[in-house]
Amino acid sequence: MDTYGWISILPPILAILLSIKTKQVYISLFSGIWIGWLIMSGWNPILSTGKAIDSLVDVFQSPGNTSVIIFSALVGSLIALIQSSGGVKGFVNLVLSKKWMNSAFSAQMLAWLLGVIIFIESSIKILIVGTTSRPIFDKLKISREKLAYIADSTSASVCVIIPLNAWGALIIGLLTAQNIENPTQVLIKSIGFNFYAIITVIMVFLLILSRKDFGKMKKAEARAATGKILPDNAQPLMDENIVEMKIKEHVKPAARNMLIPIIVMTLFMPVALYITGDGNITKGSGSTSVLWSVLLSIFVASVMYRIQKIMNLKDIMDTIMKGAGGMISLAILMVLAFSLGSTCKLLGTGQYIAGLLSGVINPGLIPLLIFVVSAFVAFSTGTSFGTFALMMPFAISFFTMADINLPLLVSAVLGGGVFGDHCSPISDTTIVSSMASACDHIDHVNTQLPYALFAAFITSIFYLVVGFVI
Repeated sequence: MDTYGWISILPPILAILLSIKTKQVYISLFSGIWIGWLIMSGWNPILSTGKAIDSLVDVFQSPGNTSVIIFSALVGSLIALIQSSGGVKGFVNLVLSKKWMNSAFSAQMLAWLLGVIIFIESSIKILIVGTTSRPIFDKLKISREKLAYIADSTSASVCVIIPLNAWGALIIGLLTAQNIENPTQVLIKSIGFNFYAIITVIMVFLLILSRKDFGKMKKAEARAATGKILPDNAQPLMDENIVEMKIKEHVKPAARNMLIPIIVMTLFMPVALYITGDGNITKGSGSTSVLWSVLLSIFVASVMYRIQKIMNLKDIMDTIMKGAGGMISLAILMVLAFSLGSTCKLLGTGQYIAGLLSGVINPGLIPLLIFVVSAFVAFSTGTSFGTFALMMPFAISFFTMADINLPLLVSAVLGGGVFGDHCSPISDTTIVSSMASACDHIDHVNTQLPYALFAAFITSIFYLVVGFVI
């Protein structure tokens, strides 16, 4: 494929630099798209503006892209329904009623288990972990910083390891936009190489099991053991509208109203993959399957809540629309990401970079390089999804030109993105973790960062070794 040469790298480089400088990923992505079309339009700014806007509209020409975007909005609808029905509150009450919840070990293990088994969406997972565990941690003299760390560490990491959610849908969409065959199969194979996410989740478990901490977290735990759960001058980052789950008035909370819809969506996912893959799960359409699954889950939830007289039909539809509206920022990000990916493909950006570096950098170092760059971009911008959109075309280009293991390259992008989402002070999940745990945000970042850096260091060693072996 012909490329525009060195100038083809301007759109993604500009988008990355602007994201780091301004922290405004939406403006940065569109700027990259506009520059790309400026190049392809003979440097005509008027024509390029029209072409850039057309490229956003063209995203919806792909059924896969459209399915992913609709799914993401409907996840917001499902979350809103579950919250309004009292499902989350009922689940919290159920957990708190257990008599075995009487030790620091059991409290921390509960928080870890909740973070692992709930993978529908990163923020709702954090809210459940924080809301459920906070009063227990306080009672047992465990620091708020430790709770925030557990909630944050099992958020993005688990969502990308068990990608039956918007994370998986976005990744499949990005792979599809780069003309990757069987994107669902590639995503599944990449899970085993996602060393950062796996190491992070296991590391939390081992810290709980060993009852050992290091760095500033050790000091926070020593302080909390004296009954001082927060340090002096701490400013807990708590928003009552977020931390406290709102339910409809006069509704009796019940855990089944959360568990059944989530179980339905989870169990139907492989069924949908089997159907769309004509009997082969690995060849099924991930974008179609997640859309079918969340639609079925919303239907089941709506019927349940109607039978219980929790909501009437108007309440259900109003809640669905309100929840979907809350995901508009994610939908816009996806449109911009898919458009930038298509623009870079037309420019031949990936092919040019891969061809340039393949003769300079040892192919065995490429996975490590991609992980480090992705981690830097994600930490600087605070967005894993934006990092995926910016870095995925680069990763895939090395597969195309240098024949490097594709799932390994994809996992390097995902791991780097999760690193930033996990510990960047401007990441939404880092902020929500501080909110849900009622922890000082800076204290959360400072106590968590040494653990995240340690996991990233071990991950780098894995990518260095595996890059030369595979």
